[in-house]
Parts: sequence; structure tokens; C-alpha cells
Amino acid sequence: MTLVLGLNAYHGDAAACLVRDGELVAAVEEERFRRIKHWAGFPSEAIRYCLAEAGVSLADVEHVAINSDPRATLWQKIFFTLKQRPSMQFVLERLRNQAKRQSVESELDRAFPNSGFKGQIHRVEHHLAHLASAYLVSPFSEAVVLSVDGFGDFSSAAWGVGRGNEIRIDGRVHFPHSLGIFYQALTQYLGFPHYGDEYKVMGLAPYGEPRYMEAMREIVKLHDNGGFSLETRFFRHHKEHIPYAWEGGAPHVGTLFSAALEDLLGPARAKDEPLTQRHRDIARSVQAMYEEAFFHILDKLHERYQLDTLTLAGGCAMNSVANGKVRRRSAFRRLYVQSAAGDAGGAIGAAMHVWHRLDLPHSISAMRATTPLAGDEQTDHFVMSHAYWGPSFTDSDIATLLEERKGELENQNCVVRHVPDETDLCRKTAQAIARGEVVGWFQGRMEWGPRALGNRSIVCDPRRADMKDILNAKIKRRESFRPFAPSIQREWVAEWFEEDHDVPFMMQVFQIREDRRSQIPAVTHVDGSGRLQTVYRETNPRYWRLIESFREETGVPMVLNTSFNENEPIVCKPEEALDCFLRTNMDLLVLENFIVERRR
Repeated sequence: MTLVLGLNAYHGDAAACLVRDGELVAAVEEERFRRIKHWAGFPSEAIRYCLAEAGVSLADVEHVAINSDPRATLWQKIFFTLKQRPSMQFVLERLRNQAKRQSVESELDRAFPNSGFKGQIHRVEHHLAHLASAYLVSPFSEAVVLSVDGFGDFSSAAWGVGRGNEIRIDGRVHFPHSLGIFYQALTQYLGFPHYGDEYKVMGLAPYGEPRYMEAMREIVKLHDNGGFSLETRFFRHHKEHIPYAWEGGAPHVGTLFSAALEDLLGPARAKDEPLTQRHRDIARSVQAMYEEAFFHILDKLHERYQLDTLTLAGGCAMNSVANGKVRRRSAFRRLYVQSAAGDAGGAIGAAMHVWHRLDLPHSISAMRATTPLAGDEQTDHFVMSHAYWGPSFTDSDIATLLEERKGELENQNCVVRHVPDETDLCRKTAQAIARGEVVGWFQGRMEWGPRALGNRSIVCDPRRADMKDILNAKIKRRESFRPFAPSIQREWVAEWFEEDHDVPFMMQVFQIREDRRSQIPAVTHVDGSGRLQTVYRETNPRYWRLIESFREETGVPMVLNTSFNENEPIVCKPEEALDCFLRTNMDLLVLENFIVERRR
């Protein structure tokens, strides 16, 4: 048995995974244990969970792979420093960051004293880890590979080709040019200052028109080879010290745009300033510019490699709107994006890359031939066909919790029922959803990545036009322009969406068929789109059965699915789910085989 522990550390979305003999055993983000969104630092609790899930100790781990190599692109760093002469504070900050990334051994010793760890540390260049995180768990035996990010190891993008279990990188975009920085800086400009707020710009964009494209093309320049560059006078990150807070809490990034951007676009929006049509139009233009650059890259890559399969990774691969247009606007026919496409996913990429470099007999189980994503294609690497790699809890755990909290439940007029028959459980829950109730659904192993995919979800009726308002009033309290997503049985996608493809991780936005939109207004965005999750009987039979029960009840083979949380990381443990239920106006809570219902 060979164990490889993969890490994303000292960056947003710190995470760990464990690979055993080439198969993923466990994967989880540190934020789920620390209860701070995008937690940055060393993922000690995530490591602890992965080891426990596998029933091993740190002493059993022979290899630790981390998705950063400070030695990578050394000459580019030296050349940039000599040419640009950035501030001394800028240089010192990056040297401090590199020192942190080289302290894995001491961090392991601090978190696991006297563990007896004698394994080897492998540092995997950031974008190689990203590329591996998608390709080496994809259903493809050959594909174009692309990583588009903010920055990692002095690069912001990398591309090449994957064949068999090998990845060849043929091109890169280096610091200071970055589509991730472009999107993040414009997100800040639009008054969304928090790390990870880019999805708000994506949600806002359909409410505007691309009236600022001339200005956007001044900011981002496209090159004949498929690459791109930024007009650096609109940014600060390449010259000045930008405050970055990465360690021991929520990441924070200082202002990335310069005064020149405000000269070009007008004054930046303050965080609490009302949104105007100008802001909506700029958001639409930002998304359109990103897509213009993204598809410029894809066109050149398809022309070069003449392959129809594509894997995407990096923070920009979270742009589900652009991802959903790949088959319409490029020559690629099949796409795979892992459920944690951003930096957390680099933990899996680093681990899988190291596993495939080890001189070991590789014996991967034949089960991947039947994965719902693989089709007729055969690979000799592990395929990630689902995202359920986190902690799970037993009925006994939940029964103990409910007994301990019995007084609180009675005070809120709650009734607890044990429903061991899954058919009955799903039928009762589906009926509650059809009545317009808001249901917390907690089952199985927690999802890997930022999306709730049916194991830690809040589920509702997609047919109700007022459901967005109900959810925001009862639980979410989020901006009205942000859409909610549908989970749909895979068998029914073609009847409800204009495209018929696998989207297991909610990483693509498709257009809902025009004649269906009025039937599911709660999950139809203003532009007629939906960020769908395709649900498979094979990979999540209970969630599939819940949706089947709702279909039998209503004729609609989908539910509205949003993350089980309230301005916090998605719940991990039953007590967090119960806490969220009790402090909000949720109607029903399903914890494995227990139903907790509020009597109104």
C-alpha cells in the first residue's frame, strides 16, 4: 500500500486529500472544520480527517505532495525583478511567502507531534498541479489541458496536452499578466471586496449590456499565439505592495486596481452603494471580456492539437457561465471540470501527479469503465465521477445529538421522526418540497469543492416564482440578482435544457429551453439560463430518489438546490446543520434517516 497526502497550503481554500494506490480516499477543505470561509493556512484538520477516513496515521504516509514549488520559473522571477524594479516591500513580502511554503515538514511536526513521519516531501509547480487535478481524474485518455488562474509560482495560465498518464506543458502566461487578476480587480472595482466575490459579478452580468467593451479591450490585450497580456497601468499588483492576509483565517486581498482604471471607467462603486445600470453594464462587459480572452485561447489550442476533449482547472475554471458555452463557441465537444477547480483542487492534482511519477505497479480498479462520465472511453487512471469525499455520520451519531438537544427542539415546537425506509423518507420530503417548504437535506459524505451537490443542500420547489424571495427571507439574505441552481436527473436534461451533457459538479451554465422556463422560474436566471447539476442514480442514489419522488409528485424532474449554510462555510457536521435549522426559518430538516419538522 502506497499513500500520498496532497496539500493546498498557505493560500485561500487550504485543503488536503489522501490517495491510496492511485485511488482517491478522502478530500476536504480546511474551512469546513475551522468554520471560516476560504480559510487560509496549513490544513491540519483536513489532514487529520483524511488520515482517520483511511484508518492510517501520518507515519504510514510515504509521500506528501504540495501544489507549490518556490523554485519554479526562477529565471522569470529574476528577470522581472531586474527589469521592473518593484518596491522593496513587494520583494520582501514575496520572500516571506516563499519561506512559509517551504516549511511543510515543521508544520506537520507541529500539528502531529511524535507522529514518526519519515515520508518524502514533493513540491509540484502550481499550474502543473492544476492541470493534473483535472486531467488525471478525468474520464479522458487524451485531452487538451488548460489552467487559468490568478497567480501561482509566477504564472497565471498554462496549457498543453495530456496523454495516458503524462501531461506536457507547452505554453504559459507569466506574472504580471493574469485573467484572474483582471476579473478580481474589476470585482473589487464594482464594490465586491471579499475573496471569492467574482461569482457575484457573474450573477450581475446578465442584467447589463456589454457597453464597455472598448474600454475592456484597452485593459486586456489578446495575442496571435492565443496568449494575452494586461495593460499594467490599470493595476497595482506588479509594482506596489498589496496587502495579502493568507494565514490563519479568511483570505484578504488589498486593492488591485489603480487610479487609472477609475479614469477609464469612472469612479469605483463603494461596498454599500446602490447598484446602477452603469455597474450592471460594466459587469456584463467584464464577463464578455473574460469570455473573449478565454475562447481566443481555446480556438488556438484546438487548432494546434486537433483534439475534441478539454480539461479545465484553476480559479477561472469556476466561471461556469463561460464553461457552459464551450461547445457552442469552440470546436471542443467534451469538457471536464473537477468539483474543486480552484486552489483546493491543487491538492488532488499534486497527489495524483506524484503517484503517477512513482515507480510502482499501477493497478487501478476496473470500476471506472462503468462511471457515468466515461462513456465508451477507457483510461488507466482514477476517474472522479462524484464529489462525495468528506466526512459522514451515522444514525447513531444523529440520534445522540437530537436527544442532547431535545429541549431546544421542544422550545421551537419541533417534532422528530425516525424514518428508516428510504422510499418513505424521500416521498415525505418531496411532498414537503412540493408544498413550498424549505428543506435542509443532510446525508452521506460531504461534498468536495464549493458547491453543495445533494449531500449538504437546502432543497426547494423550482416551480414557485416567489421561492427566491422566500429563501432570502428565511435563510440566505443575499443579493437579489444572484440565481439559485437546479439539480436535475441526468435522464431528463435534454428535455429541459438546450444542451444534453454531463454536469455533475454544477460547473456549467446552460440555457433552459424557452418553453420550460415558465415552469421553473425559481431556477431560471434573467437571461434564461440555469447552472445545473446532473444527478446520477449510480453516484448518489438517495438524492436521485428524492428528485424522482418530486417528479412523481409534480412532473418536474429537478429541485432547487442551494448550499446548506447561512453566511458561513457549508455545514459539515450534524450539529452545524441543526444549528442552522434552529436559528433560521427553515421548515424541515432531514438528517440521514431522521426528519425534524417545525409545527406552524
